Amino acid sequence: MRDRDRRMHATRAGVTLQLRLITGRSVMRSLLVLAIVLLASWAGHASQLLPQQNGTKPEVSLIGPARTLPPATPKHAASSRLHGITVSDPYRWLENAHNPAVQQWINAQNTYTESVLAAIPEGTTIAARVRQLAITSTTRSSPRLAGGTLFYLQETPPQPQPQLMAQAWPNGKPRVLVDLDAEQGNTAITAYWPSPHGRYLAYGTAEGGSELTTIHVLDVASGTLLPDTLPWAGGGTTPPALAWDADEQGFTYARFAPPPPGESVQPFNATLVHHVLGHAATADRAVFGQHYSRVAEYRLLSSAGAHRLAVLANIGDGGPAELYLRDGTQWKKMIGHDANVRSAAWVGQQLVVVSFAGAPQGKLLRIGADGVARTLLAQQRGAVQRIAPIANGFLVVRSWGPDWWVDQYRASPRLARAQFVRRLPLPARGIAITGIASEQGSPHALIGYSGWTNPSRWAAYDARSGVLKTVFQVQPAADYSGIETHRLNGVSKDGTRIPVTVLSLRGVTRDGRQPTILYSYGGFDIPIRPHFVGAELAWLERGGVLAFANIRGGNEDGEVWHAQGQKLHKQTVFDDFHAATLALFRSRWTDRAHLGILGGSNGGLLMGASLVQHPGDYRAVVSMVGIYDMIRHETHFDNGAYNVSEYGSVGDPAQFKATLAYSPLQNVKPRTAYPAVLMTTGANDPRVAPWQSRKFAAALQNATSSTRPILLLTRMNAGHGIGAPFSQRVGNTAIMLTFFAHELGLPDATE
Repeated sequence: MRDRDRRMHATRAGVTLQLRLITGRSVMRSLLVLAIVLLASWAGHASQLLPQQNGTKPEVSLIGPARTLPPATPKHAASSRLHGITVSDPYRWLENAHNPAVQQWINAQNTYTESVLAAIPEGTTIAARVRQLAITSTTRSSPRLAGGTLFYLQETPPQPQPQLMAQAWPNGKPRVLVDLDAEQGNTAITAYWPSPHGRYLAYGTAEGGSELTTIHVLDVASGTLLPDTLPWAGGGTTPPALAWDADEQGFTYARFAPPPPGESVQPFNATLVHHVLGHAATADRAVFGQHYSRVAEYRLLSSAGAHRLAVLANIGDGGPAELYLRDGTQWKKMIGHDANVRSAAWVGQQLVVVSFAGAPQGKLLRIGADGVARTLLAQQRGAVQRIAPIANGFLVVRSWGPDWWVDQYRASPRLARAQFVRRLPLPARGIAITGIASEQGSPHALIGYSGWTNPSRWAAYDARSGVLKTVFQVQPAADYSGIETHRLNGVSKDGTRIPVTVLSLRGVTRDGRQPTILYSYGGFDIPIRPHFVGAELAWLERGGVLAFANIRGGNEDGEVWHAQGQKLHKQTVFDDFHAATLALFRSRWTDRAHLGILGGSNGGLLMGASLVQHPGDYRAVVSMVGIYDMIRHETHFDNGAYNVSEYGSVGDPAQFKATLAYSPLQNVKPRTAYPAVLMTTGANDPRVAPWQSRKFAAALQNATSSTRPILLLTRMNAGHGIGAPFSQRVGNTAIMLTFFAHELGLPDATE
């Protein structure tokens, strides 16, 4: 989940794009509410509420007195017995999506959710403003340089999907290489890889949110699509990976084992195979990983000119990588798990890896010709996020809490250690680095960054002079200069300070009652970083507040920050989030009657644990494609096995005990006043089982003593969220903000 969810965080602009998690064209009535909410855009505060205790009289929902009850969900006897403990599982029957009764239940839940959301009067106004703010100028992302050609993704709202572009750098005319918009947004580009000299371009596509990648190849000069079509090239549990040969006549790529005729591909046992252009995919032969790991993940790294190839191999998500170098047709293991390597890059013909062994912020090791790893750059202040070659050295991207920066270093075989050159003249606060496009030996690089009030922009950097010049920036649809950034710290149970960034419009009164949305993630070493607010200005300009917590489980303060939220320490993540909650209360930004929380995927687990552990501290929750039954996640869904390195295994008695203590589903308590909840899931999700949301929604609906709604929306032609078309990104944001606005009492635009 780590690298795949990282891509979603890297490409999103605020909570708007975080809601790409729920996507896909639905063929059922679940889109009725979206049509109602968006129709107009396309043609007093809530009363103070105290925390509710079990058995107290529930308050009236803001939805209104005429709200119907959710569909009934029967319980069937089922259980698991692990380490001498019996775990009751009365909603296990909802795991079988092929059961007609489950399909009927999904339809009934969608109908119920549609009726509740469509009755919210704020929906039309919010949807209209969200779409207006989403229509920015053309956006660009994922830049890569190869052979003097710049490749990137470009999207002009409301264009459904990004186009894949190319231009001679720096002054060439942009041209479209791949345009999938004829597919109405159902087909998305998953990744792309230019050949060393930019002659060819390989790119992956996936349909319906499945993320199962098929690789295609085109000739860049003519734009001609070659006959090579390579299915089963990773996706979902194993990210796509590809590295070209130096002669540009073939490449190595990650692939699942081809399934027998008539059967579905199994997302395990991925290997690296070699393909020769013009040959059939059936002729591709395995070159690495045949017996590496059932849950293998690969990152392929080519040196300048593709003369040397390395692979970072992971056993599942969340753990350190092993490093292998190709020597002829053989692969030599250079670094094992004990070095705690998380990323790497070629600097000239030398491979530089980022190791966190004995260095919580990361140190750089140079792999010599003799195979010995020597320190190139000792640990510095700031966690190393990535490195990129430039001129006669490299760039290092670092972070410390919510702050990001880039340093330039000089390095050569003659220098035992890298020498600091300068810090790039980027804004000191409020931005994060979104990408770097550079080529070894060239003094020029393209630095992508964005911030809370800064839409995405690219800056050309000259390593000789240190000059940084903006060459592209997105023009927003509104004025964001009135947004103020505030910082505060929560204090977790163990005394650790948890940074919280709060955004509000200038002049908002801190009276302890502002409708506030708190977001975080907390896992797989994915940091919470500054990103453009985008369409969430629709929330801020009506007096709402946005807050983002740098909780453990991410890596914004280094690998120790991540490790302290893993496995047996997972409860730390939830404690950190609650510390951020209490900090918002103490600083009088909001209170329990006006606080909503938001998260997805691993962040959905965060939402589930938070609302069952502290139900009285949150007024509303939006949780997307979340994990809620941690007991069966590992053993009864493909991706669960990949997550053992992050969550630990319930096969271990100590880990099972710790997991059972926080697993949201098993900790739902009857006759408890739970907050209003909106859960969303996609039927084709390859990362988190849709039945996770079904079981948790049923449990909450049957347990709550409150009249606040517990809603579940299932999209039938959607997955985990990468590749969502523009219209659904806008629609998802409108639904989320509408739900929060009504439940938290956001003032009308005229108030």
